[in-house]
Amino acid sequence: MKVLKLVLGILCIVFSAFVLFQSCAAGLSNALNESNEVSGSAGVLVAILMLSGGIVMIATRNSSKKGGAIAGIIIFLLSFLIGKTNAGTYTDLNIWAYLCLIIAGINVISLFGNKQNKTEK
Repeated sequence: MKVLKLVLGILCIVFSAFVLFQSCAAGLSNALNESNEVSGSAGVLVAILMLSGGIVMIATRNSSKKGGAIAGIIIFLLSFLIGKTNAGTYTDLNIWAYLCLIIAGINVISLFGNKQNKTEK
């Protein structure tokens, strides 16, 4: 699980750059069209949360405590909720939101997986 959390943390950091650039373009498009949508701003929030979630996953990958997994679950679920509810014309935000939901699920698995590893030692 340590290697998976490392790889997913690095991928989250890389994907957050893509989300940031896409959301800036979506925000510019929303401003030019005067559409009163917030999908670009929501994308920036999702990118920031993905970046912080990736950092949390990398920093706590070797920890046997539950705090890092719980923080990852909260961060990625919040990112999912923000992305899914505010997608609007920036439909790629739905994809990023579901990716965050999947990563939150992986954090749930790692939360309960640490409990099994302690009984084996």
